[in-house]
Amino acid sequence: MADETRASSPNAHRNDAPGERVFDLVAALRAVGKHWAIALTTLVFVALSVTFYTLGQKKIYQSSATVQFDPNPPRPLGRDVDTVVDMGAGSYWNNREYYETQYKIIRSMRVALAVVAQLNLHNDVYFLDDLPRDAAPPAPRTVSPEEAADLLRERLTVEPVKDSRLAVLRYNDADRERAQRILATLLDIYIEQNLDDALASTNSALEWLRTQLDKLKGDLEASETSLHEYKLNNNILDVDFEDQTNLLREEMKQLNDALTAVRTKREEYAARNHELSKLDPNDPLTVPASELIQSPVLQMLRARHEEAVRERDALLGAGKGENHPDVRAATERLAATRNALIAEIKNVQGAVSRDLAIVKRQEAGLAALIEDARRQAFELNSLKIEYDRLRRTKDNTEKLYQLVLERTKESDLQRMLRVNNIRVLDRPNVPLTALRPRVAVNIMVGVLAGLLLGIGAALGRAMLDRTLKTPDEVERELGLPFLGLLPEFDRQDRKEASPRRGRRRGKLAAEPGRRELIVHDQPTSGIAEAARAIRTNLLFMSPDRPYKTLLIASAGPSEGKTTVCCCIAVAMAQAGQRVVLIDCDLRRPRLHRIFGKGPEVGVTSALLDDSVVDDEAALRTEVENLYVIPAGPIPPNPAELLHSDRFKALLRKLQERFDRVIIDSPPIVAVTDGAVLSTQVDGAVLVVRAAATTHDFARHGTRSLQDVGGKVIGAVLNAVDLNRQEYGFYHYYGYKKDGYYQATPEPAAAEGGDAPPPPLPN
Repeated sequence: MADETRASSPNAHRNDAPGERVFDLVAALRAVGKHWAIALTTLVFVALSVTFYTLGQKKIYQSSATVQFDPNPPRPLGRDVDTVVDMGAGSYWNNREYYETQYKIIRSMRVALAVVAQLNLHNDVYFLDDLPRDAAPPAPRTVSPEEAADLLRERLTVEPVKDSRLAVLRYNDADRERAQRILATLLDIYIEQNLDDALASTNSALEWLRTQLDKLKGDLEASETSLHEYKLNNNILDVDFEDQTNLLREEMKQLNDALTAVRTKREEYAARNHELSKLDPNDPLTVPASELIQSPVLQMLRARHEEAVRERDALLGAGKGENHPDVRAATERLAATRNALIAEIKNVQGAVSRDLAIVKRQEAGLAALIEDARRQAFELNSLKIEYDRLRRTKDNTEKLYQLVLERTKESDLQRMLRVNNIRVLDRPNVPLTALRPRVAVNIMVGVLAGLLLGIGAALGRAMLDRTLKTPDEVERELGLPFLGLLPEFDRQDRKEASPRRGRRRGKLAAEPGRRELIVHDQPTSGIAEAARAIRTNLLFMSPDRPYKTLLIASAGPSEGKTTVCCCIAVAMAQAGQRVVLIDCDLRRPRLHRIFGKGPEVGVTSALLDDSVVDDEAALRTEVENLYVIPAGPIPPNPAELLHSDRFKALLRKLQERFDRVIIDSPPIVAVTDGAVLSTQVDGAVLVVRAAATTHDFARHGTRSLQDVGGKVIGAVLNAVDLNRQEYGFYHYYGYKKDGYYQATPEPAAAEGGDAPPPPLPN
């Protein structure tokens, strides 16, 4: 079997730490199946409660309407004229703020109060109590309009339609016609108020524009008068200042050109005058060639003077003396030509001086003209600045006047047009079906909630159950290898049925008073097979060094350790081993009643005289190879006796004579006898009663053995109800298959041998 293979090694238990809980879906389903009554009761209770509550609720109807917000309403006056309520092409956030503002206005106290006043809702008791018209008449009462408006706002919702300019208005009411009437009235009032607000703004703007228009008209007339007076006072013709500036600029350019030419001529005359002033009056022949070129008279006189010089020199060269008449005549002509040349040179010098003076006077005149033109230009610029200021004031005032006049006329037209950017796309409808309660949905939700709560209640009940029930729990919580389980006896069948008859699934019948010997009485029963499985696991846990002395212990009383002890002892004896069963429960012994032994031979008497155990005939039982030593007379100090050297010597003696020594001990937690015995045996087996022993109690018992140095080799789950699903294939111990439980001779097994285990389920 699977449990035999798993438990055949001390390290076969799970790696989970003791006490650690891991969620297991299969275990959860088993827990729900186990506590199905709680889950079903919770499901039915919740489902019925939700159903009755739903059927008892008041029916609420919902009327809805769709409103469209148009950022670009119709423009009868053209694209250049803005309508009264145009939002403009603002950013996304501006548009979003506009929409959110409109949603708040729809649900505002102002709109609600107008609806309440128009429909007289604060005096309508059916509206105040949210009752249909066919309901029983409630007691008359009146509330303030504000309270009625608050009720209306609570029942009204505004839901924007995503990615659109639409919004859906929903109004809930117990009366369908009243819901439609209130929502329709609210829409009409909201749209009318929106238009009135826009027109009120337009009227205020129109009044302001008219006031500004009158003021601007006076300002324009005043600026025009000021400009005209300025032109009269400064002799300004209706000629553009730019043209006058261009004329002055051209005149100044011509004067500058003339002045430049005069200055050039002045420099020329000054240079000539300077050169002529250098001439030696006594040497007229030093006249510059440039002057000779410019004056033909000087050229002619100089030529005559040179000719007279040559003539005189020729006469002197001919040998004529100074007083020769020809020489004297030549000398006179030379003097005359020289005087004429000097006189002409002086005339030229005087002419150049006069020309230089004239040029200087011309230069001064031209400079004065240029300065006068420059002064006129500065004066023109000053006049132009003031003129431009006056003209700019007049132009600006005129433009502003025209703009205000245009806006005034447009506002007048807009006020008469009454254009609105909000319109009702779908008028409020009369609802045909109730919004709530939704009976089918609520019942389905109730059933689902009941199912979940039922599962939760079942799981909670299972979590509150701290008892050990399954092999997995034993391994996980105690950290011990699982050796096997023993099914629970059927008490009713045990009382009324014979030993070989009356088996039911999971619970096996036993002869009255001999359930501890059911392995011997019913060797083909499920309990016998379970005991042989435990025997197999014990034998294969340590094949090299088998456990010769075993202590069968439990944490508390009434957990079936004596029954498990007998079953294991009988199973080992059936395998051909010599087994001695010792009753060390010196406080409440039971083995002497099970095997029908008297008080003359027992543990306490053997401690006084160990020869009493030498008589095997007195110890022999009806089970072959099984011997039993009862407790004997009950002593006053059991723990001291079991801890004595005499008891240790008795155990050594029994180990030499028998193959297995199995000890039945008292409860570990209640007394210390079991802990004392665990230190003197090869291994201890902890018995846990299914669905009775708690986790903490079993762990306390395990720690009690381990704290004193005892070796706990595994755990056995006793009194298992195989009808539970969590035991898996273990419930096959309670079935009788064809030929499986036939009474066939069981072959004897040698030391460490065993009968073949039952097959695994398919």
